[in-house]
Amino acid sequence: MPADAGRAARPFGAWAVATVLGIGRVPFASGTVATLAAIPLYVLAHALGGPLLVLALAAAAALVGALCAGVVERSLGYHDPSEVVVDEVAGFLLTMTFIAPSLVTCAAGFLLFRAFDVGKPWPASAAERLPGGWGIMADDLVCGIAANLILHAGLWLWR
Repeated sequence: MPADAGRAARPFGAWAVATVLGIGRVPFASGTVATLAAIPLYVLAHALGGPLLVLALAAAAALVGALCAGVVERSLGYHDPSEVVVDEVAGFLLTMTFIAPSLVTCAAGFLLFRAFDVGKPWPASAAERLPGGWGIMADDLVCGIAANLILHAGLWLWR
């Protein structure tokens, strides 16, 4: 059977969402690349609808992403495949919820979120043990909440 033959059976829509239109197939640092790709989405959402639209997009990415990540996980047959990066987009959007966009806030949010996502401190490490797509998504959502709280505290102290 040709290597691409199995691809025909893969639900294209779920793969497109879970891999954020193929970003998850980048051969190195796909989570970092997906987080970088989320920055313009965040800035645009904030400009068009403010912080509530950013929160709504984070929620939508989390819900739809969990479902699609579960499909991809079942398709590949192992937990938390590196191709799934929609969790990074949802986590970064959550990190930036109720934060005004600027070069400084985007850089700080990016660095905080990636540090938490790579380090996986508790309770993120526990959240990733949830089954299916929810486990793939939950740890990044916990990391996003933690990064958001620290970013808010840092901005409060800065002022």
